[in-house]
Amino acid sequence: MRILHVLDHSIPLHSGYTFRTRAILRGQRRLGWQTFHLTGPKQGVTQALEDEADGLHFYRTPLPEGGHRLPGLDQWTLMRRVERRLAEVAARVQPDLLHAHSPVLDAIPALRVGRRLRIPVVYEVRAFWEDAAVDHGSTTEGSLRYRLTRRLESHALRQADHVFTICEGLRRDIVARGIAADKVTVIPNAVDIESFTPGGRPDDALKARLGLGGATVVGFIGSFYAYEGLDLLLDALPALLQRRPDVRVLLTGGGPQDEALKAQVQRLGLADKVVFTGRVPHSEVQRYYDLVDVLAYPRHSMRLTELVTPLKPLEAMAQGRLLVASDVGGHKELIRHGETGWLFRAGSAEALTGAIDELLARRDDWPRLRAAGRAFVERERNWARSVARYEPVFRSLSVGIPA
Repeated sequence: MRILHVLDHSIPLHSGYTFRTRAILRGQRRLGWQTFHLTGPKQGVTQALEDEADGLHFYRTPLPEGGHRLPGLDQWTLMRRVERRLAEVAARVQPDLLHAHSPVLDAIPALRVGRRLRIPVVYEVRAFWEDAAVDHGSTTEGSLRYRLTRRLESHALRQADHVFTICEGLRRDIVARGIAADKVTVIPNAVDIESFTPGGRPDDALKARLGLGGATVVGFIGSFYAYEGLDLLLDALPALLQRRPDVRVLLTGGGPQDEALKAQVQRLGLADKVVFTGRVPHSEVQRYYDLVDVLAYPRHSMRLTELVTPLKPLEAMAQGRLLVASDVGGHKELIRHGETGWLFRAGSAEALTGAIDELLARRDDWPRLRAAGRAFVERERNWARSVARYEPVFRSLSVGIPA
């Protein structure tokens, strides 16, 4: 079977989106399918119409002339460019099926090309575009733009031959829009378990260089978006320091909230208690994970976090890490309180302080928590198990097509 994937962006860019994509492509190939891959203009400025990354071949959609400032591009123009490029690539690779991935800006071009070519189109929803736009500040919930975007999303869901999504929260929302339940399949977020080894030891030299020698480290490693709730972690820190003066917070990464978080640290008088490393090369990330005693995922409660399951807690469990997380829906779908992690009431700095303090106090439970988290991802959240869920759907859509 020949599957042409339509993607927002891909490796070599690093994000949860690109890592999930890479895992899916590898898993589908292990099933014996041929995969082809097209990215939209959001991949960024590129001179080449095709390139290779990590053993995968990608077709690229170039930006329009003078289109380096992509946020200013009209979204309909973007979709038309993807549609034209997709038609070119489809004519070349002759796919049996189009597999479009979020956002809906990829789904609409895929549906149009698929109908012309008379081949099935599946749409994989990782998050709703309208909710992501709210979080990034480009619209507000209930606005005209929000309602129009939601309508476009629902149209794509109805038109697709099958819908995939990443978690039960999104599946329930999709079905509530009038999509038949048997038309929606969850492909859960997972990890490549062989890539994670439990029990890494901290690099004492790196720890000392960062001023963390002798400290108990509470950390976050990833992108600094508002929904991640890192401001709540900083708000909780003064009370936590009263109980545990040796605690330090390590924030590794960067993003839209970078400057606001640094200003908050100054305002709270915590400059000597919080370490910002900035972004680090992907090859170095493991060294920073190894410095952390407790990973914190204090996401705020909003539609995006209530519906969508993140990858980070799964990666933490795969490494046998201790973690605290807010009790938003996306976390509760992954984390079993007191068994694989520690949940606290979302939005409450007091509850977060208490959760970290209690977890640090229960050292006798740490080996059990670490082992249970690792066992959970090994048993239920590995990519081979997740990707296998595509097979019956693809088989039903490709009757008469050689395997």
